[in-house]
Amino acid sequence: MKKNNSLDEIAAALKKADTVLLFPHISMDGDAMGASSALCAALRKAGKTAYVVVEEKLPDMVAFLDRGYCTEDPKLTARPDVCVCVDCGEYKRFPKRKTLFRTGALSVCIDHHKTTEPFLDLNFIKEDAAATAEIVYELIPLLGVEIDEEIGSLIYAGIVTDTGKFQYSNTTRKTHLIAAELLALGVRASDISIMLYQNERMEKLLLGARIFDDARLFADGRAVISCITEKMLKETGGRLDETDGVTESLRDIRGVEVACLLKEKTAHTIKVSLRSKKDVDVAAFSEKNGGGGHTKAAGFTLNGYSVEDAKNMIIQQIEELFL
Repeated sequence: MKKNNSLDEIAAALKKADTVLLFPHISMDGDAMGASSALCAALRKAGKTAYVVVEEKLPDMVAFLDRGYCTEDPKLTARPDVCVCVDCGEYKRFPKRKTLFRTGALSVCIDHHKTTEPFLDLNFIKEDAAATAEIVYELIPLLGVEIDEEIGSLIYAGIVTDTGKFQYSNTTRKTHLIAAELLALGVRASDISIMLYQNERMEKLLLGARIFDDARLFADGRAVISCITEKMLKETGGRLDETDGVTESLRDIRGVEVACLLKEKTAHTIKVSLRSKKDVDVAAFSEKNGGGGHTKAAGFTLNGYSVEDAKNMIIQQIEELFL
């Protein structure tokens, strides 16, 4: 088992590097994108060659955070000194980039998921951090770089999304103090929130309506499950990458403790997203199914299941949580 390191050790390694590649997880959310881009910007300010390496089209919700940081160009990513996985802690979270990641002379993990174990040369995993962007906020000054308005905006976007607009239980006094410092730098919180939460396509809203129409309460109203099928996507024009936040909306139903959303990626590949309100540890539930995440926000992927088979299996498993 690898050990957990200090941010000072990671900063020292990054200072020695000339080229650093950053690898956020697939289906990037605001924290993965914000934390990666903020660290990339800081490394460039420190004189490094740095890129955020991606393997898919950026989700609309976070695409505005890319200001020339992201690339799929192999010519720009050859022979990295350091490769850093950001907001994730296993190769299956960036599968198409795994081979490139392993070409780095040194590998680093920066994450805050409770299910992540140290597995690289250097690891900083802090599960009580509200967001990986919070960790990046602490790391950047150790690189000898001042956080400016642009870097601050990226960090703020990461924090605001992973705390559910500062509503989730992972939000701490420290989180609010960091946000206050970022606002003092000139970060425009309202502009960021508009781009993240008030910038939806009509097709996304139509898909959301279909998801709620399909929703089913069970476990005496303490759980809800719904799905997104390929048919629903075709009929509404919505996209899977636009469904961030839907599971949280299902959880908002009065009396619901656990919300589950199934996403049909192919005919027999189902991505499962779980959220809990108070006491249920959905990370532990997800680990049993080969996934992971946070206590109140986690997920996993099922292979070889139809949507209906996956739904029936998960309903049975969740009902057992309330026995």
